[in-house]
Amino acid sequence: MKRSNRLAWMGAIALAVIVLLSLFAAPNNTKISTGSTYNRASDGYGAWYAFMQQQGISIKRWQKPFSDIQPDNNPVTFLQVSGDPRQTTLDSQEREWVEKGNTLVILGAGARVTEAEFSTMQKSPQGDIKIDTRRRYKKANSKQVNLGDRFGAIVWEQNYKKGKVIFSTTPYLAANAYQDYLSNFKYLANLVTEKSNTVFVDEYIHGYKDADVRKKESEADLSSFFAKTPVFLILLQVGILLLVLIWAQNRRFGKPVALDTPVVDNSEAYIQALAGVLQKADTTDFVVEMVGKQEQLQLQKALGLGQVPLEREALINFWIQKTGASAAELDAVLKLQSRKQPISERELLSWLGKWRTIRLIRNS
Repeated sequence: MKRSNRLAWMGAIALAVIVLLSLFAAPNNTKISTGSTYNRASDGYGAWYAFMQQQGISIKRWQKPFSDIQPDNNPVTFLQVSGDPRQTTLDSQEREWVEKGNTLVILGAGARVTEAEFSTMQKSPQGDIKIDTRRRYKKANSKQVNLGDRFGAIVWEQNYKKGKVIFSTTPYLAANAYQDYLSNFKYLANLVTEKSNTVFVDEYIHGYKDADVRKKESEADLSSFFAKTPVFLILLQVGILLLVLIWAQNRRFGKPVALDTPVVDNSEAYIQALAGVLQKADTTDFVVEMVGKQEQLQLQKALGLGQVPLEREALINFWIQKTGASAAELDAVLKLQSRKQPISERELLSWLGKWRTIRLIRNS
């Protein structure tokens, strides 16, 4: 295969891997669109928003933070559809806003799963309401429950001074999936228009923001985009590209470097081979004789006694005179090497250890 064709194939493989990684490793933001009036899927509220406009009801999309709501003299009804269950308690900012006489409607409030059937039809003044959830809120009293059954409340309300909060355990109360159940649309419409307030639908929590908000939050500039981009995914993709390029070039960055041939130490190789043969032959007496002679000659050289092997007693006397150390270790090794009989491997190791001790003494 030609080099150009190989590069093309490698590039195609790298591109396919990056695409797959982007699909499977990219953050999952599908839930953020749940409940959005811009969403035409089954979990969106586009059909209900169009229904409200057809009914001539004043309803607006709110694409700013909750803190930016500044109602005039007229109170406001604020609808939030949460993709993830949220707590039924309000933070200080929400509570203060509701207490001024505003209404907060939260679809998708957290509640326990009960033994209720998943799909039920609930009675209401607007007709039968289709509910698809087993979640029920059991702490609400009968006066607070707007929609529910013996398992608990599905829709209930709590008063906060001049205002109130309406909760629903299901975020799909009037989603696009219920277009065949007009009573669901009417029921939610009645909830948000009960006090003839100005109705706002929160789109900010679904990622939709006005231009001034995006500018304020610095989401329009490139630096913020990269700051919020998953760094790990980018590094992984770059790493795969580099590996493919290295593979295609069949070399690292730069010219190939020849490997140095290791230099063989003939003496060390000979000693190791000889040691292996002696071990298999179990000739420890030969090892003791040869090593003992060399160790004795090295000791005599260190004591200034020449290279002619001395008798055991004479060497021991010189050892005591020169070092002042005990002659027990030296006497033991000299006796063992003069025995000239095979010894066990454990005895051989002990004998070598004693010679090592003698070397340490003479060098100290």
